[in-house]
Amino acid sequence: MSNQASLRPFHLAFPVHDLAAARHFYGGVLGCPEGRSSEHWIDFDFYGHQIVAHLAPDECTPPQTSQVEAHQVPVRHFGVVLDMDNWRILAEKLGNANTQFIIEPHIRFEGQPGEQATLFFLDPSGNALEFKAFRDLSSLFAV
Repeated sequence: MSNQASLRPFHLAFPVHDLAAARHFYGGVLGCPEGRSSEHWIDFDFYGHQIVAHLAPDECTPPQTSQVEAHQVPVRHFGVVLDMDNWRILAEKLGNANTQFIIEPHIRFEGQPGEQATLFFLDPSGNALEFKAFRDLSSLFAV
């Protein structure tokens, strides 16, 4: 069931191998404000959502992939749907920060329902992130 007018922030906890690297990446590179923290975890405000980096090096494993169009997409990933202008700004910011994209910024499903801008990269612990944007947000769940 979906109702965009009543969307609530989600909470996501994920493993990292190094809290200082997570703090630099999520706080510095992505610009996510930091919330509470301890010697074992850090909360970040991820575009209004709560994500928590937990120190768990043994949980940091390379993601499996699945074929989507011509790309191998990491199955385990998270991210945010941005508007097109902010997606372009983020893509440029990540490029300027020498981010190694695992899937370069591009338009997926071009000319089809659900056409979207997308990009994928890994954080320092190997967690895959995807940021996407739609010209028309109402096509988010288009079939």
